[in-house]
Order: sequence, then C-alpha cells, then structure tokens
Amino acid sequence: MRVPAPGLPPRIRIHEVGARDGLQNEKSVVPTGVKAEFVRRLAEAGLSTIEATSFVHPKWVPQLADAEQLFPMLGDVADVGDVALPVLVPNERGLDRALALGARGIAVFGSATETFAARNLNRTVDGSLAMFEPVVARAKDAGVHVRGYLSMCFGDPWEGAVPVAQVVRVARALMDLGCDELSLGDTIGVATPGHVTALLAALNEAGVPTGTIGVHFHDTYGQALSNTLAALQHGVTTVDASAGGLGGCPYAKSATGNLATEDLVWMLDGLGVETGVDLGTLTATSVWMAEQLGRPSPSRTVRALSHKE
Repeated sequence: MRVPAPGLPPRIRIHEVGARDGLQNEKSVVPTGVKAEFVRRLAEAGLSTIEATSFVHPKWVPQLADAEQLFPMLGDVADVGDVALPVLVPNERGLDRALALGARGIAVFGSATETFAARNLNRTVDGSLAMFEPVVARAKDAGVHVRGYLSMCFGDPWEGAVPVAQVVRVARALMDLGCDELSLGDTIGVATPGHVTALLAALNEAGVPTGTIGVHFHDTYGQALSNTLAALQHGVTTVDASAGGLGGCPYAKSATGNLATEDLVWMLDGLGVETGVDLGTLTATSVWMAEQLGRPSPSRTVRALSHKE
C-alpha cells in the first residue's frame, strides 16, 4: 500500500552498482557473457544508470579484468531505453582504455582518510587528488560525465570515526576538479541518520549543492535504508544500490554488502517515490544472478518475493 510521507522528492535516480561494485567482490570470476546478460536484465527492469565495469589494472581487481571484452557487448543495452553505462577509472591509463571503447560516463574513486587512500590507491589523499586532476580534466574535455566517489565518509576501520570537516575538505576538492556529481560512501556501514544529515548540511555550507550529491550506503549494521531515508528527507535524489545486495569492498574486510536495490525499491514504492524500476523484473534478475553465483541473495526483499511454500 502506498502511503506517501511529506518532505520526500517525487522521484529519485538509482545508480545501480551491482555489475561493478557487486561483482568485483566475488571470490570467483563471473563469465563475461553472464555479466553482459546481468546488465541487460538490469536495464530491462527499468534501471537507467548501471555501472558496467572498471578499467582498473587486472592485477588489482581480477574479477573485472575483462572490461575490454565486456563493454563492447553492451551496445544493445542502450536500445532498452535511455540507459547510462558509466565505468570506474583509476588513472589516465584507465581513462584511455575507457575512452577508446566509447564510454560516456566515468567515475574516479577517492578516499576521505589517509589509511584507506594508502591501501586502496597507494597514495596520500592529496596525492590521489593530484592523480585525478588530469583524468577529470580530460574526461570533461571529451564531453564525458564524471562522478567522484568518496569512500570512508563516516568511519574507517583503521582510523575510526571520520570528522565531518575532513570529509568536506576532500569532497569539496573533488568537486573543484570538475566532477559533475559526488557519491558519499559509507564503506563499512557505520553511519546513522543524524550523522548523514550533519554531513549533508556541512557539504551544503561548503558550497556543494544537494543536487550534485549521491549516497552509497552499506548495510553492515542494518542502517542502509534508514540512512537513505534521512538523505532523501534532506533532498538527495541519487541513491547507489546493488541488485540483490551484492558487494562489499576488497580493501576493507569489515565492509559487507551494499544496500540491496530491491529493498530500496520496496521502501520507495511504499512511500510513493518513483524510481522507474519494476520490482518483479528486478527480483527475478537477482534470483537468476544468485543462481549463477551459487548462493542465495542477501536481499530480504528478494528472499520474501521469491519464497516458495
């Protein structure tokens, strides 16, 4: 039953990360054809932004080593509708590979903390920003949409709680490079709604408009939906989610799965917030993907809707 709540946006955009953030955390390598079919099914479910893959060196993320083979297989996905297929690039070499295949959207992946920057990027925070500067500039010159991911925005497994001012500094720097949007990552899932609201307000005060912000929550402590709702009440209209709840973070072992897209859509459907996503089709897609992976989906909505007596 739809019971709208006041103060929420009428429609939000789901930035689907299952095919990239989800599959990069799998122990086994998923066949390229299965990945392509996964993306097609996600598009058929109504998702309009599907992060397709990552042009990171295969040594670091072997699960996505087939980016050059996969991306050309997705040309027909655009025929499903107006579907964006952004890709993650770590540096100029990754950008070269993505642009050569015609990518129209890219993302860079920064950190709000020094320890995670060292472990994930082998650089300091400021060193990583310097690495991203030519990537963002060249992408913008090529007419490519740029997203800036910022991880460890709420807590870090090595450094503990991350001061809001520290996050704001790096977020502002990413936007100053020329990023079109900013995704705030709760990489280890420790955020709570008040913390979310405080960070969003601080970003606004620093000149980062709410309309450029997306949120990326992990459900480690069961807070992903409540944190998302707090962000929507603040005016955020872009939410990252992963079909079936796939994913974690290969460089932060305490990070569990992303917010499941089905759980998000169930909540938003009930609130009367439009997403353009057909929940039945999406659930069937995640059930199919779980079969390919050989284990049940962690999404509670997928389990509830696919349960057979």
